[in-house]
Amino acid sequence: MPLTRAQVQHIAELAKLKLTEEEIERMTPQLSAILDHAARLQELDTEAIPPTASVAPLQNVMRDDQVAPSMPREDALANAPDKDERGEFFRVRAILKDEG
Repeated sequence: MPLTRAQVQHIAELAKLKLTEEEIERMTPQLSAILDHAARLQELDTEAIPPTASVAPLQNVMRDDQVAPSMPREDALANAPDKDERGEFFRVRAILKDEG
């Protein structure tokens, strides 16, 4: 399925990409080839394959939770660049912005 330059530009806009003319020229045949490969995959008969099939056997490796002592608060905060007045918590700069 060959894509047009306009379609590649539209895809770039949707992906919030700013492409140069050279990149558009290079990506047009590349994206077309990707779509051709996807179309070929659509032709495969997958009726007999269950939706959760996998080529590798999956097995969860679980272990029992074990209670262990945690690091003392003083050690955890020893190299903190900023802590609260009582020295109990990390203090971090707020990173909230109004993007509106």
